[in-house]
Amino acid sequence: MPVHKIDLPGWAVERGRYLNDFHAIDPAHTALVVVDMQSAFLSPGEAFGNPHAMDIIPAVNQLAGAMRDAGGQVIWTRQTVSDDPPLAMAPWQYDMSDPHVRDAVAALRAGARAHDLHPAMEVGPDDIVIDKYRYSAFACPAGGLHDTLRERGVEMLVIAGTLTNVCCESTARDAYMRGYKVIVAGDACAAVSDEEHNAALLNLRINFADVKDTFGILQMLGKEG
Repeated sequence: MPVHKIDLPGWAVERGRYLNDFHAIDPAHTALVVVDMQSAFLSPGEAFGNPHAMDIIPAVNQLAGAMRDAGGQVIWTRQTVSDDPPLAMAPWQYDMSDPHVRDAVAALRAGARAHDLHPAMEVGPDDIVIDKYRYSAFACPAGGLHDTLRERGVEMLVIAGTLTNVCCESTARDAYMRGYKVIVAGDACAAVSDEEHNAALLNLRINFADVKDTFGILQMLGKEG
């Protein structure tokens, strides 16, 4: 599987330290939010199948296991299409005359096989699965993620999943603007290309989040990796 070649410039890391520079994780007030690791976005032949997303499965599962072991919460999101207001997207955003769009919409409807989390994802019995209807999990009219975090006193989010430059970045930006501390697991996120992946990590590091690798996050959780 192709591994993203991460290129996060040192100047961006240094500039971002003034806003987001975290050296400890309090699991009691932290959640790992795994964004959209669904078959639709991973599996070959599916609407958005992406080998880069397949490649991060081991890192995501490792982070999820470590977060659980440390006493933190693990939350999985699923991108979902609904026709019911206010969950439905604006009609102009989906050109249903395009066969690819029709296939993609069908794949992301609740109950569709491809809507499910990929079978290789190791979901724990106490993990939470939330359907989201916008790129940002915080922009969803249903408010599932916000309510879940507030109920559990979560103050910090670790974000992993796909796509780095779409749903992961959108969720991280909104989390920061809502006052959460945000760590993005750079090697446990995936985009379609290295260029898109690195562009998102660059912008996130400068303005919205600390960006660390899986090994560094595992160390913060008391694991050796």
